[in-house]
Amino acid sequence: MIRIGQSMDIHQLVENRKLILGGVEIEHHKGCLGHSDADVLLHAISEAILGALALGDLGKHFPDTSDQTKDMDSMLILKGCVDMMKEKGYHIVNIDSTINIEKPKMAPHIQKMRENIAKMCECDIDQVSVKATRGEKMGFVGHEEGVLAIASVLVEK
Repeated sequence: MIRIGQSMDIHQLVENRKLILGGVEIEHHKGCLGHSDADVLLHAISEAILGALALGDLGKHFPDTSDQTKDMDSMLILKGCVDMMKEKGYHIVNIDSTINIEKPKMAPHIQKMRENIAKMCECDIDQVSVKATRGEKMGFVGHEEGVLAIASVLVEK
């Protein structure tokens, strides 16, 4: 059986937070605000995995009201979702994702993001696509107020 999941995640950009995307800490004067480390890309991918299997959303499994998830490394969130997927007998066929951020440039970091995601998802790097685009100075992305990530995940039993 083949199933597809899709998700998006949005986090506000603020001063005095680390910018972590795809498990990579990126030098920037702003970072994503959130209960965990706020890795918007990994959150979108994680929730797409949950969606493919009709397991609900991230808030159900990793609530932002829990002390256990406070400042949690989102690689652990992704690992938790992959473990749930494996318990149901599925594996990743492919992941397609896009980061929407005005600055900084993502190109220098995308390969490492793909490596991190492939390792955590127990799949080949060729099964993981990470792309980036800008807001062209329009909307909350273009005005550097936030980051949006979108992900689609295909899983197979």
